[in-house]
Amino acid sequence: MWDIILEGIFKVIEFFYNFCYDWGLAIIIVTIIFRILVAPLMHKQAKSNYQMQKIQPQMQKLQEKYAGDQVRLQQEMQKLYAEAKFNPLMGCLPMLLQMPIFLALFQVLRNIQNYTTDTSLSFYNIIPNLTQTPSGALEEGFLPFIPYLILMIVFAGATFLPMVLQQLKNKENKQRNQTLIMAVVMTVFMLWISWGSPAGVLLFWGASSLIGIAQNQWTMHRCRKEDAEREAAKALEVQPVEVDVVRKTKKKKPTKKR
Repeated sequence: MWDIILEGIFKVIEFFYNFCYDWGLAIIIVTIIFRILVAPLMHKQAKSNYQMQKIQPQMQKLQEKYAGDQVRLQQEMQKLYAEAKFNPLMGCLPMLLQMPIFLALFQVLRNIQNYTTDTSLSFYNIIPNLTQTPSGALEEGFLPFIPYLILMIVFAGATFLPMVLQQLKNKENKQRNQTLIMAVVMTVFMLWISWGSPAGVLLFWGASSLIGIAQNQWTMHRCRKEDAEREAAKALEVQPVEVDVVRKTKKKKPTKKR
């Protein structure tokens, strides 16, 4: 079954290669199509993250109030999640969706000779060999290594950049610092993974992450705009209607002459 999936992924990439005659561009086209297909799920995930930002102060109050009663704390947190329509599992969704393709591309590019006899597996003149790993490129010299180094930085940085952007607006210093530290640790871990990964895999993941950042920022902008419109509508409903009434001055009755 897995071999069929690997063969299918290669056939899809090869299909687009036959139009653009560049393996790297074909991988990017497949990445864009993939992101379009999962865009509705990504939109829900971004909205869920936005809701989490809004309920952070309430979560903090609940944690302080029920610090000694974990059962009650969990119950109250579940109620809060339901009211805010927040799903904690949505945060892991993007990585879970990309991981099977990541693993499949990894194996396809590692064993590319089993699928094609083409030796010009490059991304124009930018990346000469999409099957080469950064560690292997460094052995050829620092200059050949530079494109692979850039791919590593994009691969690792773009994966967790949305997390960093999200926490920059978080007023809770403790929560923000913990998240930023975790993002740094995970970024270092991703750099370690990228060291032995084929350049084509890094190209796919990096392009996918950058598109994901753009999608996330667009959704967050929409959510903020909708909140602002709702607040403006509420303000208009609550605001009393002022009626400017002009009273007519009564004319004095004429006095009869005696």
